[in-house]
Amino acid sequence: MRLDKFLKVSRLIKRRTVANEACDAGRVLINGKTAKASATVKVNDIIEIGFGTKAVKVQVLDVQETTRKDDAKELYKYL
Repeated sequence: MRLDKFLKVSRLIKRRTVANEACDAGRVLINGKTAKASATVKVNDIIEIGFGTKAVKVQVLDVQETTRKDDAKELYKYL
């Protein structure tokens, strides 16, 4: 699955266009490397997102095309 779509489906970022812009600005890393929006996300990948002064680091537990709001938190685990 594409990185920008995963960020939207998992609700780490609310909109896909915002996720796309964050990737283009170099604020999203997969396994320690800067990632483009089109990068492929797999189970057990480590994603780091820079939000201004704070950073969020999560591990991908599952990849799904769609999910309900309540189940979105089961797609990743905070580190």
